[in-house]
Formats: sequence, structure tokens, C-alpha cells
Amino acid sequence: MVHIVDDDAAMRDALAWLFQTRNVHAYQWDSGEAFLSAWEPAMPGCILLDIRMPGMSGLEVFDALLERHASQAVVFLSGHGDLASAVEALKRGAADFIEKPFNDNDVVDRVLAAGVAAAKKRQAAQLAEQRETLLKTLSVRERDVLRCVLQGMLNKQIADMLGVSMRMVEVHRARVLEKMGLRNVVELARLFGHDFQNS
Repeated sequence: MVHIVDDDAAMRDALAWLFQTRNVHAYQWDSGEAFLSAWEPAMPGCILLDIRMPGMSGLEVFDALLERHASQAVVFLSGHGDLASAVEALKRGAADFIEKPFNDNDVVDRVLAAGVAAAKKRQAAQLAEQRETLLKTLSVRERDVLRCVLQGMLNKQIADMLGVSMRMVEVHRARVLEKMGLRNVVELARLFGHDFQNS
């Protein structure tokens, strides 16, 4: 899905047709104000945003999206005279900018790539939030055991390191898995990877 924000109706129609030939649904917005009034945090898709528009410019729309902590990827359409502004937008978090005149397939490919990258970033953020929420349910000792388990240590090694019995290590491991809603250490490793081991 792509949201085309451009005051030029002919340009919007041409872009929408282009995306539809690649089975990408396109929404059209004739101004930044119209798009922002409809914008929601969970709105799917990438935003293709013209830099030069009457009323709110593309950069002003981008600023508003940054203030709202928008997670959607923003790709700018820029004319030659807008390159400096587009580069500045990239530094501030825009996914890409495409200079007019553009290659049709290149536009679609780059917008789709930006959308995929943004989706992966959102998933990573959601996973990090999930991990943090789960970690808060653990006791200090359970966190210690989790850290050791993720380092690949055996129960006996963990018991020796923490100065507790192997039975206590087994109890803590079982509680960790239960609180996390996981079945085994492999699932723990998938959830945490290296993020928690080195914290």
C-alpha cells in the first residue's frame, strides 16, 4: 500500500496507475493537510510525499509526522531545486528521495523497498518491547539464570557460578520458560538472541 501526497492530480493519477500495475493499492491525497487529518499511527503503507506543494510543504508534513513518531516510511519526490532539502530530510529519517523526472519501475521498486524496511523496523521495535515486558516479570535470580542459559551454560555451571543447587537452577529455568510462555531454550534464544546476554 502507498499513500501518494501530491497537489498535482495528473501526477497522482499516473503514480497510482503505476503502483496498481504492480498490485500495490494506492491512496491519493491532494494536500499534506488532508493526509495528516486522516493519518493514524497504525496506518499501513509507505508515504510518497512531494516536497513542493501549496499550503503545507512536503517537508512540513514530514516534520509533523516526526512529531507524531510516525513509523511509516517516507519517500520524497523532489525536483532538481529541492535536492538539498531532500538530502536534509534523509539525514532526519526519510527513507529515500526520488528526483523528477523518474523511471517508472525505479519509483515502485524504491517505494516497496522502503516499505519493507519500515515494516522490519516496526517488527524489531515490537519485539524489543515484548522482551522488555517479559523481563519485568522475572526476579533478579531468574534474570541471572536466563543470562547464563543464553550464554550456553549447563545447569551445573550455572549452579557453580551462582552458588545455588542444580535443583534450584532447574526450578528457575522452568519459571523463566513459564513466564515467557516458551517451551524450550531454543525459543528463548530466538526471542532474545544476543540482546540480553550482553546487557
